[in-house]
Amino acid sequence: MAAVAHCVRAALRPRYPLLSFSLRTSPRLLCVATQQKNTGQNLEEDQSQSQNEQKLEPSSAEKMLTEEKAKLEEQLKEVTDKYKRALADAENVRQRSQKLVEEAKLYGIQSFCKDLLEVADILEKATESVPKEEIKDENPHLKSLYEGLVMTEVQIQKVFKKHGLLRLNPVGAKFDPYEHEALFHAPMEGKEPGTIALVSKIGYKLHGRTLRPALVGVVKDA
Repeated sequence: MAAVAHCVRAALRPRYPLLSFSLRTSPRLLCVATQQKNTGQNLEEDQSQSQNEQKLEPSSAEKMLTEEKAKLEEQLKEVTDKYKRALADAENVRQRSQKLVEEAKLYGIQSFCKDLLEVADILEKATESVPKEEIKDENPHLKSLYEGLVMTEVQIQKVFKKHGLLRLNPVGAKFDPYEHEALFHAPMEGKEPGTIALVSKIGYKLHGRTLRPALVGVVKDA
C-alpha cells in the first residue's frame, strides 16, 4: 500500500501539488478514493447487466404487440381466404350464367321448331300419298303439285339443318331409349334382335339434344 501511495504521489506531484500533498498527508484518503472508484465501477457493471437482462426479457408492451400482430395476421389470413372463396363463387356464377345464355341461344327456338315439325310431317305425308305412277306429263297439274311439295320439303329440311335441327330415321340401327320411342316389339326373320325394323314417325335432334324421339318398331327374339 505504501508503494502504491508513493507512486501515485510521484505521478501527481508536478500537476497537482495540493492533491499530492493530501495523499502524502492522508493515505486513508487514497484508500477511500480507490474504494469509491471500485464502487462506481461495480455500479456501472450492475446497471449494464440489468440493462442486458431487460433487453433479453421482453417487456409487457412488446408481448402485447406480438400477440396483437399474431391476431392481425390470423384475421388477414381469414379475410384473404374469404376473398378467394368469393372470387371462386363469382367465377362459378359467371360461368353458369354464360352457359345458360349459350343454351338459351341454342335451344330458345325449340318450341318454334316443334311446331314446324308438324308442318314437315304433313309435307312428307303429302308427297308419300301421291301415286308415283300418276306423276306423268299427261297429268301436268298433279306433277307440278307433287314437284312443288317435294321442293318445299327439301327447302324446309335445309332450313332445319341450318339451325341445327336434324332428322332421325334410324331404320336398322340399334334401339336407343334417348332417341327412340318403341311402339311395339315383334320378331322378324333376318333381323337382329334389338334393332329398329320400322319407323312410324321421324324423330329430330336440335344441336345434339333429342327434340322429338322417333316412333319405331323394335325386333325381339322369336
